[in-house]
Amino acid sequence: MGVLPFVAEDASSAALAFDERPIDLVHLARTTLGDPSLEGEMLEAFGSRATMLILRMQQAARSSICAAAQALKGSARGIGAWRVASAAQAVELAAESGAEPELRSAVDQLGVVAEETRAAIAELLRAENR
Repeated sequence: MGVLPFVAEDASSAALAFDERPIDLVHLARTTLGDPSLEGEMLEAFGSRATMLILRMQQAARSSICAAAQALKGSARGIGAWRVASAAQAVELAAESGAEPELRSAVDQLGVVAEETRAAIAELLRAENR
């Protein structure tokens, strides 16, 4: 990590970057005060936690799904995984609405977004270790 390939010139370009990149590296660097070792630890921890929480959501009752989604949303915001945070919030809203098909669809979508993010994290960590 340490290298920040994107610095936003204005709010609109920052919003565009968040839509395109699985991890907001600028946010991550701010969170870790630019410590590459801490960045790596946070990314690895997020990947593991995301896997565990999504598995829990796929097997749990509605109330547990909402709690797991909320936990994942907080973790995602901590590293700048804005798409995961947004998808987790959609799961929370679906869990509160009561419609089972919408909830399962939201959990499935969160799984897809989280997997894309985990793949990006793996690539970042590989690049850092070269």
